[in-house]
Amino acid sequence: MTKQYFGTDGIRGEVGVFPITPDFALKLGYAVGVILKRNFKKPAIIIGKDTRLSGYLFESSLEAGFSYAGVDVYMAGPVPTPAVAYLTRTLHLSAGVVISASHNPYQDNGIKFFSHMGAKFSDKMELEIEQLLGQPMEMAETLGKVRRLEDAKGRYIEFCKSTFPHHLNLNHMKIVLDVANGATYQIAPSVFEELGADVVTIANTPNGININHNCGSTHEQNLIKAVKDHNADIGIAFDGDGDRVIFVDNNGLVYNGDKLLYAILQYHIHKQDSHTKNHHKSIVGTVMTNLAMEHAIHKKGYGLIRAKVGDRYVLEELHAHHLVLGGEASGHILCLDKHTTGDGIISALQVLKSIIALNKPLNQLIDWEPYPQKLINIKLDNIKNVIPSTHTQAIITDAEEALKPFGRVVVRKSGTEPLIRVMVEAKLSTDAQMWADKIALSIGK
Repeated sequence: MTKQYFGTDGIRGEVGVFPITPDFALKLGYAVGVILKRNFKKPAIIIGKDTRLSGYLFESSLEAGFSYAGVDVYMAGPVPTPAVAYLTRTLHLSAGVVISASHNPYQDNGIKFFSHMGAKFSDKMELEIEQLLGQPMEMAETLGKVRRLEDAKGRYIEFCKSTFPHHLNLNHMKIVLDVANGATYQIAPSVFEELGADVVTIANTPNGININHNCGSTHEQNLIKAVKDHNADIGIAFDGDGDRVIFVDNNGLVYNGDKLLYAILQYHIHKQDSHTKNHHKSIVGTVMTNLAMEHAIHKKGYGLIRAKVGDRYVLEELHAHHLVLGGEASGHILCLDKHTTGDGIISALQVLKSIIALNKPLNQLIDWEPYPQKLINIKLDNIKNVIPSTHTQAIITDAEEALKPFGRVVVRKSGTEPLIRVMVEAKLSTDAQMWADKIALSIGK
């Protein structure tokens, strides 16, 4: 059975356009509440959100739905998505919910859930929720109580700091943080300052509508300028809900999730001992992970397992192969030895740990150059049932044959937007562009 509302990262869309409406959120909260009542004796859930103005609207709607179903609710206020995963687990709650559209503009919003173990809801759970959405709401015998979790931020700050080695510090580093006018705006500066860094923070005045606007992990130009202006050692940018991260160095070079994942791997290799030497010899990337990185990983004696795009699929592969490290180029990085989900702040700390412990700047930790990738997004009115034509398939086959062994073609539907994404990777940028254009043109017809 196909899911109607849930995508790769919860339910997301434009505010006021179904299903991102308060009445749907009310029913969604109730449906989840009913399932939690079936599985937990005293069900309780925590709600977190980013800084979008519409967060208040959906916070109230979900709260009402949960309470009506008889589920207690903790309100965390504006906190990063991974903070909700952590708080759900450490408070022994039944589930967690985040109101956010991640890196999307403020006009959008979304709702995503975590299980009691701090992992995103499974496909099976999301299907079960959808099946309950059409049923009438019946008030529970005892309504759920709602309370504010006053120390949510402090708890999470301490957790983030605990993932950084006690014998290391950031005392000699000047760091610029771009917090995207989003959920990390209060927390991230505290984490890095308390670990000793000299911190400069930009895009840290959220007003409800400026989240991700020309800032954050998808807009690095302001961060590059700020690093140079402040003569900083490094710049770190998060997205609106704090589960993505990118770096820039003092030369203005940008390091995406692929490169940061590789930098973290360098520390893992360095720290191998006799007990772990034959374990965790692979990491997980996605179909979009650069082929040059895969070749570099192989030279280190490691393998790369490719998952579908989306951190939930990276997580599935990590669990399936009993691995701890994975991620995607967008900046979603999972360090399962530190947290149950992708976490921008914690991932950034692991990169800094590699820099300090190995005594190498970031550009020296990345000992490979990415092959050029050309990405074209094609917006279509209805992509649910789009099947590549015979003509398109023939062009894809020709491209794959022409680019072997140093190139790849990936054509996929976006899990978060109404787009078909065409990615072509090749040793020569001109080849990548030519084949990407040919494939995109055939799809657009």
